[in-house]
Amino acid sequence: MKFPFAQLASPKNSYQMAGHLIPWFGLLTLALMSYGVVGGLWWAPSDYQQGDAFRMIYIHVPAAFLSLSIYTIIFCCSVIYLIWQIKLADIVAEMSAAVGATYTFIALVSGALWGKPMWGTWWIWDARLTSELILLFLYFGYMGLRSAIHEPKRAGKAAAVLAIVGMVDIPIVHFSVEWWATLHQGATLAKLAKPSIAVEMLYPLLAMIGGFTFFYGTLLCIRLRTGLLQREWQSLWVREWFNQQSKSCL
Repeated sequence: MKFPFAQLASPKNSYQMAGHLIPWFGLLTLALMSYGVVGGLWWAPSDYQQGDAFRMIYIHVPAAFLSLSIYTIIFCCSVIYLIWQIKLADIVAEMSAAVGATYTFIALVSGALWGKPMWGTWWIWDARLTSELILLFLYFGYMGLRSAIHEPKRAGKAAAVLAIVGMVDIPIVHFSVEWWATLHQGATLAKLAKPSIAVEMLYPLLAMIGGFTFFYGTLLCIRLRTGLLQREWQSLWVREWFNQQSKSCL
């Protein structure tokens, strides 16, 4: 079966496209995060119940959102790689894993820092926290499996199967507050018609989510270019690229 965008997904085109996207993604990251930090820390009023402790939301929610989103991207890339054998999809999945694990770790740590003053404890084994911790282990397992198999094609297929199986945890994390009794609060942004948050708090939060997303895009493009050079070092286009870089340095 032929992948419909195989030409666009070629390593050479992807390398060039990622290079063009890096500065744009970086600028968007800086702009959105600057607004989000200023708006969240200074402009947004204190919460009537949580006081200033609620401001952890501007780190915790974007990190938690990206932890799920990045794993979903890895899942989609794994499916594409197994069906169409598109090398780019495997590289995107591989280069996304470390970023996703970092966001998941930030979500867990920020959640603990937020939970201590609100719940009186750093950690409780409720459904949301436990399933998010399992997600972190899935990221670690994915990266560990890839590093344990030295042949890239075999490593990609094995890791893709693990990513697909682990996808079952994503809806569990998302719907855990609805399916089980938990201390974790319910959705605030999912109710788009009437979000459970004041607009003065909402806009900086949306900006931070966008900033975290574009920061992931920036890191992915940087890591993708490195991964493509590592995987394609014997290809003609990589040799031509190195020759151009050597000439430019002379």
